[in-house]
Amino acid sequence: MPISIKRILCPTDFSDNAARALEYACELTEKLHAELHILHVVHDFATEWPMYGEATVFPAYLEHIEKNAEELEIAAFNMLGELLSHEWTKAHNVTYAVQHGKEFLEIVRFAQELPADLIVLGTHGRGAIAHALLGSVAEKVVRKSPCPVLTVKPDGHEFELP
Repeated sequence: MPISIKRILCPTDFSDNAARALEYACELTEKLHAELHILHVVHDFATEWPMYGEATVFPAYLEHIEKNAEELEIAAFNMLGELLSHEWTKAHNVTYAVQHGKEFLEIVRFAQELPADLIVLGTHGRGAIAHALLGSVAEKVVRKSPCPVLTVKPDGHEFELP
């Protein structure tokens, strides 16, 4: 039975790695006549601060973070519109979205709700100790995704046998 890919999700953090993944997503969108959904997740810093009972450590600072998150969401939505040329988006079915929260959770949640048939995700291609201990966003998305995930590494990060 052939696989039907009608909805492609391409999360972006506006990095070079995400731009390379977007190139792949655009090529697949054209070849498969699919919808392309581009998602940016504004990281939720407020949930990472320690809580003590009813009060948080720095309530004024958390309020500042929450206000800035709203401004970041607006700025991110505007930046999404600049990722692809106007002509390309007119010729294809492209949707932009901005979510607020933990990156991998929001990517997986968005993919489930869409429902996405494929996620095209850029990855840095490195294995730093923090990523080895805590897991990278790409690794978590691959493990939890409701659909196949194509990870795109940057040039120069090819695997070599020892």
